[in-house]
Amino acid sequence: MAKISVVINTYNASLHLQRVIDSVRAFDEVLVCDMESTDDTLDIARRNGCRTVTFPKGSWTIVEPARQFAIEAATHPWVLVVDADELVSDELRVYLYEVAERADAPSCLWIPRRNYFLGRFMHCTYPDYIPRFLRKADTHWPPIIHSAPEVSGAQERVPRSRKDLAFTHLANDTIRQRLAKTNEYTDNEVAKKQGKNYGVGALLWRPFWRFFKAYIMKGGFRDGTPGLIWATNEAIYQFAIVSKIIEKRNDTAQF
Repeated sequence: MAKISVVINTYNASLHLQRVIDSVRAFDEVLVCDMESTDDTLDIARRNGCRTVTFPKGSWTIVEPARQFAIEAATHPWVLVVDADELVSDELRVYLYEVAERADAPSCLWIPRRNYFLGRFMHCTYPDYIPRFLRKADTHWPPIIHSAPEVSGAQERVPRSRKDLAFTHLANDTIRQRLAKTNEYTDNEVAKKQGKNYGVGALLWRPFWRFFKAYIMKGGFRDGTPGLIWATNEAIYQFAIVSKIIEKRNDTAQF
């Protein structure tokens, strides 16, 4: 039978970690890859019998550099990458073992995720596919924010109709938390997109397109006020990226 390691990337992740571990303990291995937490994250992991490894945080403010480190530390040939605020259903666990047993098993499986905001399920974000079930030998994860793993093999997606197979994303951020993440994440996006020659057109078009996509095309209007706020924040995120790139370019030109 195929063997699967679950790797959980953590940094000060004690809030939901017990529930996450409980949802994955039936897999062959649970490995917690911690980025030098200062809370009781590691105590929770060790109390539950998880293997633990430490990725030196240094100046990193993103999780991606620790992804590859965790995958390499896993014992088994199949790896399920789980964040410290994501739950895995029993149905998904059974499904993953079935996939791993197939003779034509893909090297990467994209799994849907159910997101919540202001206390309600967000239709406009579903299925929010993320590449998280991986054949270890075929995978390399670049240390770039919001990057997908580079996989040398076939890739598949879990059917979006199978909501029972989706991750449950426990994060239910407040407006303050979302705005703080927008500022932090867009700082890292600037480094990723520093070669882009954005101007005034991008300041207008990219936020508009992201709002239209989230609110109209993906049905954010069905989510009421939370959907409107979510779509507007998506536009703000894009506006912040373009603004910061223009700011950085102007600073470089002046000094």
